[in-house]
Amino acid sequence: MNREQSRRSFLKTSLVTGTAAWVANSYAQAESKSPNERLRFACIGVGGKGASDTKQAGEFGDIVGLCDIDDNHLNKMAGEFAQAKKYNDFRKMLDEIGKNIDGVTVSTPDHTHAVAAMAAIKLGKAVYCQKPLTRTVHEARALRVAAKQYKVATQMGNQGTAASGARKAVEAIRAGIIGGVKEVHVWTNRPVWPQAPKVTARLEAQPVPAHVHWDLFLGPSPERPYNAGYHPFKWRGWWDFGTGAVGDMACHTANMAFMALQLGYPTRVSAESDPINPETCPGWATITYEFPAREGMPPVKMFWYEGNKNGVRNLPPAELFKGFKANDSGSLMVGEKGSLFSPNDYGASYTILERQGFEDFEYPPQTLPRHASDNTDLMMKQEWVAAIKGGPPAMSNFDYAALFTEAMLLGNVALRCGKAFDWDGPNMQAVNCPEAAQFIAPPYRAGWSL
Repeated sequence: MNREQSRRSFLKTSLVTGTAAWVANSYAQAESKSPNERLRFACIGVGGKGASDTKQAGEFGDIVGLCDIDDNHLNKMAGEFAQAKKYNDFRKMLDEIGKNIDGVTVSTPDHTHAVAAMAAIKLGKAVYCQKPLTRTVHEARALRVAAKQYKVATQMGNQGTAASGARKAVEAIRAGIIGGVKEVHVWTNRPVWPQAPKVTARLEAQPVPAHVHWDLFLGPSPERPYNAGYHPFKWRGWWDFGTGAVGDMACHTANMAFMALQLGYPTRVSAESDPINPETCPGWATITYEFPAREGMPPVKMFWYEGNKNGVRNLPPAELFKGFKANDSGSLMVGEKGSLFSPNDYGASYTILERQGFEDFEYPPQTLPRHASDNTDLMMKQEWVAAIKGGPPAMSNFDYAALFTEAMLLGNVALRCGKAFDWDGPNMQAVNCPEAAQFIAPPYRAGWSL
């Protein structure tokens, strides 16, 4: 048996026997002296957040492929992983070395998350994809279905999911620490990048820098000329490339509530904002998601607040905070017995507001694992690697993360439609808003597909 057959044989066996297990209430990998247990990763997008994702993946295996449309990012990372082959096009990378890798990290701008992740999934490769999982609702659904079909280990990079405080909050809410929850309020200090109604047209053409492969940056998005106002940082506020504030931060700040309340498809979504233009996300918005009753839990309304309205931060009503003050980003859950206020993006800490008898509340037995390290970003990779080796699914695997992403991105659909709609989740249809279809599943540029 050659080395490649031996490696594949090990991986197949490990998926049956499991090389990772819950140990002392945390994820732990079984150490092995076999060289065949050394995983091999290819990394797509290696600048910005992709730099830390690549380096952290390298702590759990060998980086054998690096891909970025920006040669400056690519060459800098290649200096740390000299053994890795360099590529500008992830499609070419997967064609050439796909058979020799076990997992792929995807840390590109939002609009290429889905096409890169899907290409890896269809090769049967594990995928770690940065948040938000996708740019569109349709893409989120497609990745969720494909991950199940191909039975691959997946994880979305919303690192607050690995925080012990957030997991304790999930357990406490499910145990009724504030009673049945009927309202959730989530707010963010975003946007912090250029977007607003005043930007109503595409930026003027500029010469493409020699180190940027612009056509590959565009990927599945419509053709447009290069401008430094898109790459390398300011793409997030443009509809063709990013998902604005709700895409950027709801995957963090709404995560604890979505998980604790076991939310799924909303049944109605509405939104208000400053005037919407076809190019950029709004300067402020308030989005309302209505979720039905679930397994003994009451219906829930989730309110999302972003930006500045008439020069003032768009925040939940002050009276909800019972004398506390909303910080830059956070969440507030209003229950029948009290409220739970989390003053950070990740839900990793919280305060109970005016709950009678809170001091007598008995926390339930621990049901969710805890990590020994506070480096939640690294622990997200550890969970993913453990899943690759046969351990339990990572907490933010695509079955959960794609459903969560899909629900939150419906807010952008409501913003762009300029009207509320009822949502038929199983059939992925805005039943009374046919114009929503163009935003749920926009067409791809020729040469790109899921």
